Amino acid sequence: MSSTASASASAKSASPSLQTLPSDELRSVLWRYAGRYDLTMMQQSVRAVARGPVARLVAEGGRNSHEWTEGKSALLPVFDESGITACFLEPEQGGFIEGPKSLALALVAFELSWVDAGAATSSLAGNLGLAPIHERGTEEQRTKYVGGAAPQPGKVPVRAAFALTEPIPFVGVETGLLGGKVRVAEWNEDGEPMLEVDKRGRFITNMAFANVVTAAVDSDDERIKVSCMVILEEEGPGTWDPGVPTQKLVHQLSSARDPAFRMTVPASRIIGGYEVKDGVIIPKYNHGAIIEAVFRRTRVTVGLMTSAKLLSCIEPIIRYQRNRFRGGDAGEPGSPRHELGLQTKQDVIHRLVDIWATGEASSSLGFGAARLFDVLDPLEIEKDKLLAEKGLSGRKALKEMAQVQKQAIEMLNGTPLAGSAADAAKQELPEADVLMKFSILDAQANVLCPACKLWNTGHGANMMREAVSLMGGYGVTEDCPGFLGHKWMDAQLEATYEGPEAVQRRQLSVTMTNPMFITMFERWIKELRLIGGERASTGACNLATAMQLWLWTLRYLQDARDANGQKLYQTNRQGVTFPLADAICWLLSARSLLEDGIELKTKGADNPVLADSIDGYASFYADLCHVQVARSAGEVSRICAKLVFGFQDTMDENEAAEFSALRNAVDRSLLGSELAKARAAQSLTSLMIPEALDYPA
Repeated sequence: MSSTASASASAKSASPSLQTLPSDELRSVLWRYAGRYDLTMMQQSVRAVARGPVARLVAEGGRNSHEWTEGKSALLPVFDESGITACFLEPEQGGFIEGPKSLALALVAFELSWVDAGAATSSLAGNLGLAPIHERGTEEQRTKYVGGAAPQPGKVPVRAAFALTEPIPFVGVETGLLGGKVRVAEWNEDGEPMLEVDKRGRFITNMAFANVVTAAVDSDDERIKVSCMVILEEEGPGTWDPGVPTQKLVHQLSSARDPAFRMTVPASRIIGGYEVKDGVIIPKYNHGAIIEAVFRRTRVTVGLMTSAKLLSCIEPIIRYQRNRFRGGDAGEPGSPRHELGLQTKQDVIHRLVDIWATGEASSSLGFGAARLFDVLDPLEIEKDKLLAEKGLSGRKALKEMAQVQKQAIEMLNGTPLAGSAADAAKQELPEADVLMKFSILDAQANVLCPACKLWNTGHGANMMREAVSLMGGYGVTEDCPGFLGHKWMDAQLEATYEGPEAVQRRQLSVTMTNPMFITMFERWIKELRLIGGERASTGACNLATAMQLWLWTLRYLQDARDANGQKLYQTNRQGVTFPLADAICWLLSARSLLEDGIELKTKGADNPVLADSIDGYASFYADLCHVQVARSAGEVSRICAKLVFGFQDTMDENEAAEFSALRNAVDRSLLGSELAKARAAQSLTSLMIPEALDYPA
């Protein structure tokens, strides 16, 4: 073959390469906010705060104190001036973003956590404190407290805290056990009841500066029917003791204290309002109904805080790897040792690919869930309105929605799949009425939210340890570039925020068996087969096979009994339900990354900023996806095998053969996955990075 022909053949076989780190334009396509000027400007504003005042405070040792210092307090007006505080609010309340805001708040959490999660917590905890009022409060309560959070010249804004957990053993594990009590203090026949609230909190964020607290309390009076949440004001009558600082090892840029309250408040402070029947105060919402509405959204933002850490590690690690041997006697400028340093070794770049793939998959899962809630929220309002018009509430409403779900399942089963991979990836629901659409999306949200919180923070914390290890001894020093040591420690706390991992697994063990979700899961498997037929390099067929294995295992466990005749899949058998919950998180995160990779491939070329580099980016993300799918399939295969065979002395031969055939199919579908990792790893050696981080060390 001539040299010209050889060069031509080489050029054809060479895949497009990654040239630079992902840009904001690329991220906006991946996470579906391209064209949203409001979100783009907000993101830039938050980034300026994170990589400016926040980064400087961390670099100057601001994390070295448990106390709420002057430097930390100085961040609050910066949050106000930048628009971070107001992004949670409606335009009529002083905000600047129209419509649902889950994606907006997710971007805020992501940008702040890229530098420091404690700063993100200070901002987001204020939203959490107001969320019970925002989600379930009366119009008067929303106007006064949520509207009062908007920064105004010469006026102290509402700074809120959320008090749910109690100073009892295993704090936060059981949210149904409330130590806080509420009783009637005074009730004049012609006046509003006055309530006495006795509440002690534990690890309550924002208490160093909060002037309003939303507190969960249980009834301690036969004249109050159920638990509720009440609004406490710092200037109200009684005891407002913010408590002593919690001596945290992590998130030191947020304030956490153990407050105590003994205050008298009017009954109008019961969140959502109340009615009186036969001399008994009946709150419209008990505390459980309120926190369910709050946590099903806010857990997603916490999951993304860990995702941001992982992706923020990539640049500092690459810089460390390349500079590792510079300045020594060995390796002249221009030599591989001088230019690439540790990146001449396969191990470090392969491990970095795993970290990057985890960061991308967890981000895809989190931002996908946030977008889903932005669609779901207005549907939920319409759903509630429709049910109210029919006069349905309580059990009657649940019965109506059960019938709607049945109809929606029948509709989905009778609707053919899209004809191409591109159409399948759009996940457009068939035409349906509001109640059907809500039923379909709600079933997905009820799984994606705890899955995001569990996998992003749990597996993310493990991968943060891996990231720190790639920095050598530098990773555990205070001046480590990118604050990787701080981020590793912070990730441990995020895994326990808003319910520890057991809470998420418990929720998943119930929601992932919902017939509506299972119906959607089956459709996803079929769609992945379509995608795999057109885009084999993504590992879509591998993922479909792993999902099929998981579904077979779930159905087997639901029917099977152990060697002692005990049912395997049941609430208290967490050795079965919890591992299966972990397994589905791997699948959902890989599927989310795959969807985003397809979005980038199909929409990226239309973006003029990305047009010249899209082939390299798309190729790299396809390889990352293949890597993550292979890892997920391996984890699912291991977990399912342990559950199917581990509880039996003997097993039906046909069932064993069927399972083994599925597991073998998963193994065979790993074809090419290590080649994809090798390509992605090689890209890291030629990737251009800036001369220095854009925030201080």
